[in-house]
Amino acid sequence: MSDTDFSHDSPKGPKGKLITGHSKEFISDTLGFLTHLAKEYGDVAKIRFGPFQNVYFISNPDLIKQVLVTKQKSFLKSKDFHALKPLLGEGLLTSEKEIHMRQRRLIQPAFKKSHISNYAQDMIDITMNYISTWKNREERIMTEDMMSLALGIISKTMFSMDLKEGYDELGEPIEASMRIAVKRMRTLLQLPLWVPTKNNREFKNSIQRLDTVIYSFIEKRRADAERHEDMLGILMEARDDEDGLAMTNQQVRDELMTIFLAGHETTANVLSWTLYLLSQHPDVETKLFNEIDSVIGNRNPTPGDYMKLTYTQNIIMESMRIYPPGYIVSRKAEEDVVIGGYHFKKGDMILLSQYVMHHKPEYFDNPDSFNPERFENNFVKTLPQFAYFPFGGGARVCIGNHFAMMEAVLVLACIAQRYRIRLAPDHHEVKPLPSITLRPKRGLRMIVEDRKESFREPLVDE
Repeated sequence: MSDTDFSHDSPKGPKGKLITGHSKEFISDTLGFLTHLAKEYGDVAKIRFGPFQNVYFISNPDLIKQVLVTKQKSFLKSKDFHALKPLLGEGLLTSEKEIHMRQRRLIQPAFKKSHISNYAQDMIDITMNYISTWKNREERIMTEDMMSLALGIISKTMFSMDLKEGYDELGEPIEASMRIAVKRMRTLLQLPLWVPTKNNREFKNSIQRLDTVIYSFIEKRRADAERHEDMLGILMEARDDEDGLAMTNQQVRDELMTIFLAGHETTANVLSWTLYLLSQHPDVETKLFNEIDSVIGNRNPTPGDYMKLTYTQNIIMESMRIYPPGYIVSRKAEEDVVIGGYHFKKGDMILLSQYVMHHKPEYFDNPDSFNPERFENNFVKTLPQFAYFPFGGGARVCIGNHFAMMEAVLVLACIAQRYRIRLAPDHHEVKPLPSITLRPKRGLRMIVEDRKESFREPLVDE
């Protein structure tokens, strides 16, 4: 049935405030508010941001497919992403139309299977080195550990930097710039960067620090005759099939910055949530340990183990279902368009949510339960295409999805081979915080236990 076979009345939604619309409810409890809209108003719900911005929340997989795939040319990224442009420039996350298509063609070779296999050994080496310093029964802020580890991996695979160098040079300014970018995305009135507010000055300073590091790397590579197999080397060698041109320094910088943001923040949060979920589900944890011990044993993990770690893969997929790092997608209609019989006008905003779709009981039995077994027997293929889409979809599907999946599985395997991770006593209530990605609010304090030691009952109070 096509969109023109029928036409709905205008979508319904809750009554909002005259001036702010539904902005307050959306900002104060994004996940709860969107979940309520889907349950109360069905496939399409209408809300407002501010006095004039009409927003439509779509929670039907077939209609989501029309927005992201079949009619994606009628949509642009919504204007909240403009807040990221000073940081990301015209990278894959923010660019549109022809620029986006050209950049994607140039970047794609960096994520070929052969290159990802090369990166896999770096993922293992960095993780094993990082966790070797952990001490039995010590408390660690695991969210910070996973951020540092993911940043170390992306620094090595992109620039061939070692972990400490990568964190010292890039970690703090990336965290600062992202924190301020989120504030800018969530405000109705974004002050121009030339207005000398405290946040604007800090934002510009962080970007300047990142630019200094990244441009220095690019310039060194331009002067280096040696061929490099890291991501920077591959991007700088890339040539467009249509015009034969390479990327400018600015384009390389924008893509590196985008890959940094998307490549460490998302995976770090997947790993943090996974370790938390395992700490709450000892039966799943035991099955994970059994697979690790059977496939890897006492030797170091290898890239070839990835395909054999099927239950570990299912754990990561289930973690991304419950706490998808990319939890929301926003688009703006560039022209009048009909989706599923609903008429949307040019300028209307469309919201889609992985989090809401991943918790729908019509697609997932007991959707709030952590059950990796649900992903056995190619379960995803039995679902509508956009009932489960942790990496987005369509022309803008995450270009590094295979990289991210391999990284999450191999890092988890390295950790689980050596340690059992427990939530610290008297821990605050664990809640998701919708930022640029979905991260654990206030972080996770966790106890690391050496697996060989954790089975030993203490003979005396310790």
